Amino acid sequence: MHSITILVALLVATTLYGADLKPISSAELCGRCHRSILEAWKRSPHSQAMESALFQDVLEIAEADFGTSARKVCLSCHSPIALHLADLTLQQKVSWEGVTCDYCHSIREVRLQATNPRAVLEYGLLKSGPLKEVSSMAHGTIFSAIHASSKICAPCHEYRNALGFAVLTTYSEWEGSSYAKQGKTCQSCHMYQVAGEVVDPRVKRSRQALVNLHEMPGSHSLRMLTSTLKAQLFTKREGNQLLVFVEVANQGAGHRVPTGSPLRQMVLEVQVDSYDGKHWGEERIYQRIIVNERGETIRREHIAFMKGAKVFSDTRLAPHETRLEKFSLPLPQGVRAQVKASFSFYYSPMARPESQNRVTFLTITKLVSEETAG
Repeated sequence: MHSITILVALLVATTLYGADLKPISSAELCGRCHRSILEAWKRSPHSQAMESALFQDVLEIAEADFGTSARKVCLSCHSPIALHLADLTLQQKVSWEGVTCDYCHSIREVRLQATNPRAVLEYGLLKSGPLKEVSSMAHGTIFSAIHASSKICAPCHEYRNALGFAVLTTYSEWEGSSYAKQGKTCQSCHMYQVAGEVVDPRVKRSRQALVNLHEMPGSHSLRMLTSTLKAQLFTKREGNQLLVFVEVANQGAGHRVPTGSPLRQMVLEVQVDSYDGKHWGEERIYQRIIVNERGETIRREHIAFMKGAKVFSDTRLAPHETRLEKFSLPLPQGVRAQVKASFSFYYSPMARPESQNRVTFLTITKLVSEETAG
């Protein structure tokens, strides 16, 4: 009976992957054995890096403005395998899979000494990863310390353009933070360990293990946004003015907030609605303002990547930074009002309404009485 069980397992394994496995394979093929990991990855920004309609629009405009060189810059992170395969027109399925399995698990080393971090890859049937003492019936496995290090994120989350301007600075923001000094890596927040099956039980029975979450939640995750930011709302009357104070802290991110693509913003909007029907509002924007060599403000993301030359201002929140924002709004004595402070993540890479991506992730309200507030 034991030999029959082994034979059945081998037959199932051969059916699932067998001769189909190639040095560069589709994530769908990897998912035949790593089903739960594939399903998590499909919900990740990495899997959607190419298929995003917003990215496709920006890619088309970037190539129209700057030619093939811009397309190569974009694909180097949004579809690094397409660049390796010289598939710039995206004819192969794997090129549409964004940051796919075979890219990450072919990385052997990351070199930081160049202008831009560079991943050293060895595409083949030997797959690297952070687990020790594992084996596979489909391919070779090798333990890789780099997969447990933030350095593996650097090639796509740190970038200087041809002018030497640091367009993407997430890795260096983390590197200069207390998180790096404490040994808290990018994976600690974005690929934390969860209970799961490394290999589908149909292929190989094993004890349930801890695996890194391949969903990799980030700035588009409400849970990540709300766990990153802490805010409190206070009010005070001074004559016919209402003073509104919002204390805001970056309590959960090992990088600035927002980070990543250069035109991302976090917007704090304060609104006062009085009971006599009047409305007031102000806002604070947390962002980098980037200018070109002539000092002109850049408002479209692909231009920031290609022609960004200098940071004019940076109002983003550093790791562990707490800031007190003050607003003064007209509110006559004897009038009650509701005060609302809302935080939104905002992204408009082409500076046009149709390209906007805005989500409100935190709202605080307070009722102000006729006499006092506090």
